[in-house]
Amino acid sequence: MSNAAAQTAVGPMVIIAVEQSENPPLVRDELAYRMLPSLGRFAVACTRWRPARRALIAATEKKIPGLWASMVCRKRYIDEKLLDAADGTAVGIDAVVVLGAGFDTRAYRLPGLAGIPVFEVDLPANIEAKRARLVKIYGEIPAAVTLVPIDFEAQSIADTLAQHGYRGDQRTFFVWEAVTQYLSEDGVRKTFEFLAAAPPGSQLVFITYLRQDFLDGTVLYGGEAAYREFVQKRRLWHFGLLPEQVGGFLTPYGWTEVEQAGPREFTARYLQPAGRVMPVSEIERCVHAVKQ
Repeated sequence: MSNAAAQTAVGPMVIIAVEQSENPPLVRDELAYRMLPSLGRFAVACTRWRPARRALIAATEKKIPGLWASMVCRKRYIDEKLLDAADGTAVGIDAVVVLGAGFDTRAYRLPGLAGIPVFEVDLPANIEAKRARLVKIYGEIPAAVTLVPIDFEAQSIADTLAQHGYRGDQRTFFVWEAVTQYLSEDGVRKTFEFLAAAPPGSQLVFITYLRQDFLDGTVLYGGEAAYREFVQKRRLWHFGLLPEQVGGFLTPYGWTEVEQAGPREFTARYLQPAGRVMPVSEIERCVHAVKQ
């Protein structure tokens, strides 16, 4: 996973921070703005002027139609699944591991996670940037959170997490958001080899995977500009699946697909009830799975 991939951590949080100007926002995240580096905060501040906000959304949509709503909805989806698991009325969870945490704020803004240890795993550059922001905001790293630097392609996730205090016998909720496309298939499978050791009752929100038919150029879903930039020119996106392949991909590792969510589900659950008329990208999809 390259340094160029590490730099993509800021963009999604800019979108979430800008989303706070909507009434109501689809995701409530008052920390998003404070977590961003100075340039990101400046960009968000400019969008408090509605024409600037519309211009930013339009520029995002030009690259990938439906990307804005897709990013916001996937955050909401993860929040809901994670809080359901943390509620403990069914099986419950003992820990949360966020693979590719970036500037994610769930460990700090969701009261339902109080008392549950959270391990945030990412590339060293992202971890150090996040550490600096957390110290700026809180004065120290909150006690329940452990920051774990790793190179997903070169280092063992199990060993690295263990070195930072994670116990493999804990029922864990794994969040894997917007990472797999930056990895090789070997890198993805190495992560699933680690996930295969998770105890029964663990859960995984596998967000997102890119559609393989987009990656191989068969169907571009209006994302021609993104295909040229991220697949052909910069060669950042590598791994994908077709929706019907997901269950079979998970099974050998002991995971069972519970649900997939994409444009239809996000529109029905989040956009329509909020009166928001926005397209949702078909390029990426979300999966909720449980460990058997």
